[in-house]
Amino acid sequence: MGKLIDGVWQDRNDVGQGKDGAFVRADSSFRDWIDGDGDHPPEAGRYHLYVGLACPWAHRALIVRALKGLEDAIDVSVVHPDMLKDGWTFDTDFSGATGDRLMGLPFLRDVYVRADPHATTRATVPILWDRMRDTIVSNESAEIIRMFGTAFDDLTGNRLDLYPPDMRAEIDRVNDRVYHAVNNGVYKSGFATSQSAYDDAVTALFDALDWLEGRLGERRYVAGDCITEADWRLFTTLVRFDLVYHGHFKCNRRKLIEYPRLWAYARELYGVPGVAGTCDFGHISRHYHYSHESINPYRIVPIGPEPDWTEPHGRGDSVFAYRG
Repeated sequence: MGKLIDGVWQDRNDVGQGKDGAFVRADSSFRDWIDGDGDHPPEAGRYHLYVGLACPWAHRALIVRALKGLEDAIDVSVVHPDMLKDGWTFDTDFSGATGDRLMGLPFLRDVYVRADPHATTRATVPILWDRMRDTIVSNESAEIIRMFGTAFDDLTGNRLDLYPPDMRAEIDRVNDRVYHAVNNGVYKSGFATSQSAYDDAVTALFDALDWLEGRLGERRYVAGDCITEADWRLFTTLVRFDLVYHGHFKCNRRKLIEYPRLWAYARELYGVPGVAGTCDFGHISRHYHYSHESINPYRIVPIGPEPDWTEPHGRGDSVFAYRG
């Protein structure tokens, strides 16, 4: 995976390499906001979302877009699952890859250059694009889902609240550990280039999964009695865990299906209306196994495993409790 430097694509293989062999994730480079008083007001049809179906960060945005009823207000382009020397592309020779439906560009990096001809950044998904201002609003998934969570409520009438005021401190606390140890922890394990970096990351990962398994014995969802953004931020890692992270990223102390509460919880979330349609296991397996040459140099895409996400979860009635 390469990088834009002053608007020019550099095919370089130093992505995320920090000291002592530890993986370091780069910060997002576009951090504007949709609101009624700023440069990006909430308007149906004004915004376009670029995603990869394999990417857990983009997956968050697709889930919240579906839950908030924004499919008609915000359209989507899906990149090809292979991310090779040109980064994410808009090739269409894989089922579900749409091409660039907005501008007809060949590469995702071209979207960044369109927004800033001198951009120095990784060309990542998701990207939220503003048609009227012809620029990127944000490429930070955590902030995109917050925008989707509230900015369009007056247009859609959908008041589902994924970040209730009285739960925010607990949601933030859970998010912080889940982000560092789980969402990013699988990458820190998989892309480590030293034994010590791997050991630190994978130990923190499974400590966090054990902690989450325990929490789900005390509450229905990870932050309390209703589904919040904390659940969806965790879910996009869980849904990829056994298929790619367990083997490909060497996160193999246990599989998700060996955590009784987490596995049941993840299946319940998968069953929330609108969520299953955002999960594409073909894109997920193809992207990880085919794109990471340093981990899988022969690009062999394995045949499984294939957990049954539709089997009954056994958590009692699925109330899909939300605020709002």
